[in-house]
Amino acid sequence: MRSVILYSLARLAIFAATAGVLALFGARGFLLLLMALLVSGIVSYVLLSGQRDRMSAAVTRGVRTQRSRFEKSRTKEDGVRPGAE
Repeated sequence: MRSVILYSLARLAIFAATAGVLALFGARGFLLLLMALLVSGIVSYVLLSGQRDRMSAAVTRGVRTQRSRFEKSRTKEDGVRPGAE
């Protein structure tokens, strides 16, 4: 979970910095947001690849853990049927 938060904060910081620089160069309104989104996306893709991999691994582990818990719960529930004796 921590890696997801760190990655999101890094993406937000890169977006804010990009928007600030573009605003200094005179971009305003919708054009500013559109350009900042495009440029920060490209910069994030390059600079945050390692962090993105760590976040992806953490999300995958979490999904596997939840799926395992669900399967155990389902198996336990299916194994005990009232009145089946």
